[in-house]
Amino acid sequence: MAKKSKRFKSLLQKVDIEKVYSLSEATSLVKELVSAKFDETVEIALSLNVDPRHADQMVRGSVVLPAGTGKSVRVAVIAKDVKADEAKAAGAEIVGAEDLVDEIQAGNINFDVLIATPNLMGLVGKVGRILGPKGLMPNPKTGTVTMDVAKAVENAKGGQVNFRVDKQGNIHAGVGKASFSVENLSENLTTFVKAINRHKPSAAKGRYIKNAALSLTMSPSVKIDTQELIDLK
Repeated sequence: MAKKSKRFKSLLQKVDIEKVYSLSEATSLVKELVSAKFDETVEIALSLNVDPRHADQMVRGSVVLPAGTGKSVRVAVIAKDVKADEAKAAGAEIVGAEDLVDEIQAGNINFDVLIATPNLMGLVGKVGRILGPKGLMPNPKTGTVTMDVAKAVENAKGGQVNFRVDKQGNIHAGVGKASFSVENLSENLTTFVKAINRHKPSAAKGRYIKNAALSLTMSPSVKIDTQELIDLK
């Protein structure tokens, strides 16, 4: 096990690792754990009582955070004609069709989010093996396969966060930056957790959120009261 740095040890002194904090307490505490020279991301980690090996227990979706993510997002859109024009007008950095797929095949991926119109998903399928492992494959569940490309571009740039449970039933997501106010972080966190609750599979039994923690990019984790999160509707 790697030795913890002096910086990390000093941060640990501020966190009671035995305590389960309320959401407001945890949000305030992570603001006190800033130690990096860059604007650290505030991250939430949830352990859900689901078995994603079963299709009816998969938790996947997206949510637009009201205060944004604090990140600059580069958006690419695979569309043609009027829809291509709409994507450009909405602020997409890259818009194309066959030419954009050729760029992706060549390894030129200069975007963070890829949106596509449904009629061109056959074209997108040609680069699915490249996009899939990078988490960039458009999907209707995250709103990235749509005819309303303008809205999708606005959401991507305005704070949309995609989430998907991993094989162990965990979800990790960035919900803002350390420089955000406590109020903005709280608003983002409650919005995110409400979205997770709305996506609770009907097949999921028992306590839905088993464990939850909040942290910064380079800080210890702060445990959160899961009952408070479960009660967010």
